[in-house]
Amino acid sequence: MHPSLTLRVLIEEEEAGLRGLAHGRRAEVRLRDRARICWLAHRGRRVAEIAAEVGVCRATVRTWIARFNAAGLDGPREAGRSGRPPTYTAAEVGAGVAANLTKPDELGQPFGSWTLDRLAAYLRVEKGIAIKRSRIGEIPQAEGLRWHRQEAWFGRRPEPAFAEKRGPSSPSPRPRPMGAS
Repeated sequence: MHPSLTLRVLIEEEEAGLRGLAHGRRAEVRLRDRARICWLAHRGRRVAEIAAEVGVCRATVRTWIARFNAAGLDGPREAGRSGRPPTYTAAEVGAGVAANLTKPDELGQPFGSWTLDRLAAYLRVEKGIAIKRSRIGEIPQAEGLRWHRQEAWFGRRPEPAFAEKRGPSSPSPRPRPMGAS
């Protein structure tokens, strides 16, 4: 059985701040629930009662009370998390997105549309950014953009006199008579 866990004595500023977080509508739900846990503990409620009222397990109630006791009003807030640093900087990602949104011929490239290989080569040679081909496809998607293929046959014909040179279209074949079944 766990020993009884109580919230430490609050100073006036902490009490007002905790009340505002616990009963406010502007804070995000997670923060409001954590502050509510601490507020109920401040009001003398037991861990089991708080867990039942807020809808969390007892260990969660103990965690947030202990964090509040240690850090005060900063206890219920999100703590910074460690993790792998981003592989590419925001400037490198921005250069990739900007190049992707620009037509290649405007950047002095000898082709009319980007492919993943062409964009990877351009960024590596021209910008000095070594982004993997597989990652280039993910970056626009993460930015809310869609990678699309440009179809060569769609749109304006490269030859202005194409219809005259092509000649008339051949007629469709006549339907065959149905045989007896």
